[in-house]
Amino acid sequence: MTDKLIVESLGWGVQSFTLIAMAALGEIEKPDLAIHSDTTHEATFTYGFASRWHQWIIDHGIPIVTVQPAGNRVDPLNYFKTGAVMIPLYTATPARKGGRMRRQCTGKWKIAPMRKYIQTIRDHKPVEMWLGISLDEFQRMRDSDVKYITNRYPLIEMKMTRNDCIDWLIQHDLEVPKKSSCVFCPFHSNNEWRNVKSNPYDWNIATRVDNALRSARPPYDLFLHNSRKPLETIDLRTMQEKGQMDLWLEECDGVCGI
Repeated sequence: MTDKLIVESLGWGVQSFTLIAMAALGEIEKPDLAIHSDTTHEATFTYGFASRWHQWIIDHGIPIVTVQPAGNRVDPLNYFKTGAVMIPLYTATPARKGGRMRRQCTGKWKIAPMRKYIQTIRDHKPVEMWLGISLDEFQRMRDSDVKYITNRYPLIEMKMTRNDCIDWLIQHDLEVPKKSSCVFCPFHSNNEWRNVKSNPYDWNIATRVDNALRSARPPYDLFLHNSRKPLETIDLRTMQEKGQMDLWLEECDGVCGI
């Protein structure tokens, strides 16, 4: 019987998958289990990736538990109809709180379900929570806000960046996942929105949510995209797709920074 419960928060993105794979292959100690907190609106490619590698991790000695928000499925359209906006939407008036709504989705849709499950199994033990945050994201490090959980960042301890994680996965002949997030996350870059748009099912969800939330909190119109325009009207083409010449195709002479 150990004196603590070691849990990895498994999001099925590059960093958290690298961390659990390193444990599975014996390069670092194994956590007691991994917990995937499923918002129910991850991208299709994330669910596909999880289905391909879920059993592999279990076969290597690490149990995986998937938890979901209360009610099993987050219904953003219902939330917006009732005015309970959980995601950090952009407002049409930037002067209001910097033009952003307060983010509540992470706490309610991911952290709360995970902690609820942990409380049922920890048997009064303290919990060491492994978080897949890499060295290039060190600013995301946080202490836990509850006494029974201590956050730990093994990738930062190993001085591994996201690119280091990708290199490690390739070197070990493992699949490199795409970034995991809800399909309608307002933090998406245009490149990430292009990834969403590449899957018609995901894009349909994102545009439906965007249109449904528009007047959820009057008098301010709300938007998923940082341009504060309807998502389906945004030109998401790359500069090259728009016909602009890529100035970096020529060989560099090494004097650009002088």
